[in-house]
Amino acid sequence: MKKDDILELFRKSNALLNGHFLLTSGRHSNQYFQCALLLQHPEYNEIICGMIASHFKNYEIDAVISPAIGGIVVGQEVSRLLGKKSIFAEREEKSLTLRRGFAIEEGKRYLVCEDVVTTGGSVFEVMEIVKSNGGIVAGVGFIVDRSNSKVQFGVPQFSTLQLDVVSYQPEECPLCKENIPVVKPGSRKVKL
Repeated sequence: MKKDDILELFRKSNALLNGHFLLTSGRHSNQYFQCALLLQHPEYNEIICGMIASHFKNYEIDAVISPAIGGIVVGQEVSRLLGKKSIFAEREEKSLTLRRGFAIEEGKRYLVCEDVVTTGGSVFEVMEIVKSNGGIVAGVGFIVDRSNSKVQFGVPQFSTLQLDVVSYQPEECPLCKENIPVVKPGSRKVKL
């Protein structure tokens, strides 16, 4: 699929939002990719996550790991398509951690999957969980790269959509200066 085809799926599912948004990274933006609205449609989920699975199909991967909540659906579908198990890390206090009996197996190779990357903070946290428990990060796959490839994870990485979406530090945000109310649509609790 081409960039315009993927953007059309976001538009058809009302998953590309315009306004004034507080991102998980703490930055502000006039666009927000609500991947949950896209991935609620099994046919779109299979298409988009299929692109990630197809890219990594010849890599040595033992399991898929994702940060909760946004990455869970991506990781589950990619793991299904690759025939691998899927686990996820979830936030406890302010840090991602493994819970529910999930564990990293020493020497095993993990594909990290996420929905949207702006600064890569959650992906870097998951990568650290894998490494600190003796696992190997085999790669990173995600749907939207808001950094247009500026964020590099130091392992093979693939995103279905690369865009240079503008984001601002809150003190530099022109939308704040226009007194446009800010909205936090994602799952992670960040102060408005």
